[in-house]
Amino acid sequence: MGTSELIQYAQALYNAHGDKAEAEAAQKVVAAEEAGDQDEAEKWRLIRGHIKELRGPKVT
Repeated sequence: MGTSELIQYAQALYNAHGDKAEAEAAQKVVAAEEAGDQDEAEKWRLIRGHIKELRGPKVT
């Protein structure tokens, strides 16, 4: 999956799940690591990073 595909997937996930999208991506990272699939885990880390960028900084 290329960078543009990861960004598109992150945008779709964020649009569908809102702020919960990042937590969902984090769960996918853990599941992939537990399954021993480091490539899949890295893909989900990148997606999570793109979701963080979409959300922007937290305001307190």
